[in-house]
Amino acid sequence: MVRLAGCYEAFFRSWPSYWALPSCCYAGGVNALILPVRGEIEGFTAASLGLLGTGWAVGYVAGCLRTPALVVKVGHIRAFGVMCALAAISVLLSLLILSPWVWIPLRGISGFCFAGAAMIVESWLNERVDAPSRGRVFGIYTMVNLAASTAGQMVLTMGDPAGYLFFVLAAMTYCLALLPTALSATASPSALVSVSLDLRALWRNSPVAVFAVLMVGVSNGSFGALAPVYASRVGLSLSDVALFASVPILAGAAAQIPVGYLSDRNDRRMVLIGVACLGLLADLLFIALMPGGVGANIAIVAVFGASVFSMYPLIVAHANDHAAPGSFIQVSGGLLLVYGLGAIGGPTVAGFAMTNFGNTSLFWTTGCGHVLLILFAILRMRTRAGVAHADKQAFRASPMARASTPETAALDARAEQAPGTDS
Repeated sequence: MVRLAGCYEAFFRSWPSYWALPSCCYAGGVNALILPVRGEIEGFTAASLGLLGTGWAVGYVAGCLRTPALVVKVGHIRAFGVMCALAAISVLLSLLILSPWVWIPLRGISGFCFAGAAMIVESWLNERVDAPSRGRVFGIYTMVNLAASTAGQMVLTMGDPAGYLFFVLAAMTYCLALLPTALSATASPSALVSVSLDLRALWRNSPVAVFAVLMVGVSNGSFGALAPVYASRVGLSLSDVALFASVPILAGAAAQIPVGYLSDRNDRRMVLIGVACLGLLADLLFIALMPGGVGANIAIVAVFGASVFSMYPLIVAHANDHAAPGSFIQVSGGLLLVYGLGAIGGPTVAGFAMTNFGNTSLFWTTGCGHVLLILFAILRMRTRAGVAHADKQAFRASPMARASTPETAALDARAEQAPGTDS
């Protein structure tokens, strides 16, 4: 009990940690769902709505790369204020100008600001957490942000998406996130983690991890951007659309427990193949059955989410098994950027496919990503032996990739440990 109380104290000791980022997650959850739902009401095409996901991913990757330099120039508090202000402005402009071609760059600004805000808040938390409590604090931090994001999506069931309410609510919540940093008298933490995309080094470390995380970016980016569009077009009500978008994330968080257990005791590539096969099964069920009822859609999408949202931490764990000592942050940050590249391309392809070939094209796109992942992992298993059990690190649950930054990797307890040896 004393240790648990200690980790809660460490978490709540930093104002930005328990107020600022959960507020941004809540606002981001509202904004991520209201845009495709409102876009459907306004008659936007699936192609244009898919480009919203592309815009967000471009902004998010740019935010991960550029925020450290911005913080060095103006400081943590000013940089965080800029992020929240720009995010609120982008939400309100989306309400004032109902055009997909305006929404796409505004969504890019939102992605940039969310990544920047997350990195700054995580640096505050990282500064105030000692090594013994790091894992527990990381878990609390992850749960709080997941709950905030889910609550933001579910709030859409309480009003009319055709009005202005949810846009204003998201903008107000971004502004509320400014309060703890503006009022805090604590010193700014050290400089943010800065990573670069070194594809050659990542590929030498683990080709499976690089290719798999790219395909997961394609799959998860497509689903995250267009799931509300699909659900709306198959006849689900607004409350059911919110469930369709939220249940997979919760299922993916819960699935990390059995996936981690299995991957610690078996070749992680084999577990990855099994999880991808489960995702492919869900893809095929959507394509073959074209379910219209609420129960069937929610059941299948829960299976889908349990698969696709548990892959990213499994891939990071596999890559870290092969990484050189002390390189966890560089490897994890590099994989996150590769994921972002997949999340840039996936929504564009899926959106244009849905516009031209129908709603199930979303799951044809995700299914192709899963098939390619499975085939490549099988090929690599035939050419490279698995990591010995003694050289493995323990699997740790982590936030889904779109809620992670290079600073998240620094907060992870594995950043304090020596990774396994090369293999």
